[in-house]
Amino acid sequence: MSLRSFHLVFIALSVVLTAFFAAWATGEYRAAHDAGYLAAGVGSLVAGASLAAYAAAFIRKTRRF
Repeated sequence: MSLRSFHLVFIALSVVLTAFFAAWATGEYRAAHDAGYLAAGVGSLVAGASLAAYAAAFIRKTRRF
């Protein structure tokens, strides 16, 4: 596995992790109505979107000719 492939897999797993964390935080917010869980969920979604944008930029930058 090349370093590029490893990097892409690591980014993809990180995006999945942030999505699961956002889902967990949303569930906890619905149960406890604590604003901290809501902030954690929104922050996780922002982080996941940022990672996805980074992955797209990384793919464009390292595209093979």
